Amino acid sequence: MIWEISERSKELRARVSAFMNEHIYPNEACWLAQINEGNRWEPAPIQEELKAMAKKQGLWNLFLPESERGAGLTNLEYAPLCELMGRSPMAAEVFNCSPPDTGNMEVLVRYGTPAQQQQWLTPLLEGEIRSAFAMTEPAVASSDATNICTRIERDGDDYVIRGHKWYISGAGDPRCKIYIVMGKTDPNAARHQQQSMILVPANTPGVQIKRMMHVFGYDDAPHGHAEIVFDNVRVPHTNLLLGEGRGFEIAQGRLGPGRIHHCMRIIGAAERALELMCKRALTRTAFGSRLADKGGLRQEIARSRMEIDQARLLTLNAAHTMDVAGNKVARAEIAMIKVVAPTMACRVIDRAIQAHGAMGVSQDTGLAQSYALIRSLRLADGPDEVHMETVAKLELRKHA
Repeated sequence: MIWEISERSKELRARVSAFMNEHIYPNEACWLAQINEGNRWEPAPIQEELKAMAKKQGLWNLFLPESERGAGLTNLEYAPLCELMGRSPMAAEVFNCSPPDTGNMEVLVRYGTPAQQQQWLTPLLEGEIRSAFAMTEPAVASSDATNICTRIERDGDDYVIRGHKWYISGAGDPRCKIYIVMGKTDPNAARHQQQSMILVPANTPGVQIKRMMHVFGYDDAPHGHAEIVFDNVRVPHTNLLLGEGRGFEIAQGRLGPGRIHHCMRIIGAAERALELMCKRALTRTAFGSRLADKGGLRQEIARSRMEIDQARLLTLNAAHTMDVAGNKVARAEIAMIKVVAPTMACRVIDRAIQAHGAMGVSQDTGLAQSYALIRSLRLADGPDEVHMETVAKLELRKHA
């Protein structure tokens, strides 16, 4: 299959790559040092400086394929740019293309009222604030979203929200000013019409951040993953998105692009790990020869290259299908890459860790933290089992 890539996309890819080489990679150590100095929950100044530079150069809001507010790229054209960003943990935010903001901005573009867009979408697009998406709950299996039990109840001109959420990514950032919260407005409605989504400003009385959750021991400051209680949180009825019972509809519109963005970045992280593994192999000597001359490691390098390229082609195919047929038609393709990409990257990063020995599990290479993040993505946006169930159902339907 031949995919058409516009000159605009090629130009942006070259510019993003140049920006990464000139500004991102040389400043990664400075970024980590600034996070670890003083208050870990304050944004790193170097990242704010780089954001201003990227914005000035027009390398900003490169997603939003169906909106004039974006860069005018299709999902397929955005994919290689997103892959480049995935090579560094600080890059996506520098270009204002980081989750959960991208997904939340897409929700507001598609489903927000003009007033909601003016209040929240505009400052998000400008990079003035950040946001969070509150769906997962500790008391239920949130992989089945019909289990979500947070209540959103109408009371006069307001809605009152009562519930308990956790692993709410981005909520630890002091710049996080708005949550999109999913909960039940009508538990007696049809199964997929019980849930709704509503906008909750982070400073609303009753919003209680209980603690920041860890991912394999990492707190991911200043981004963080919060456990939050919504204790009789009252917001105006105008904060409801799209209408009561439309939560699943919004979720499907949000999660399709969000999942593919994750997979694009994962490819970049795997490429970076393979690069580190090869450099290590070429410069390290053990038992009389370089690691690069050992047959076992050479096979691991070869496997990694083949697996990355396979996952990339599957991801590009999903992006192309989304562009030409829509997210609903691309359900199988999206589900497949959501399983394949993080599973592949975990294998590649694990091999890179092994090649680095003790250094691989340290804080000096970034491999350990990258593994922790990507392993968690086999749960985020739905666990592997849910996506494989989708693929199996659609495959069986062809032969029914």
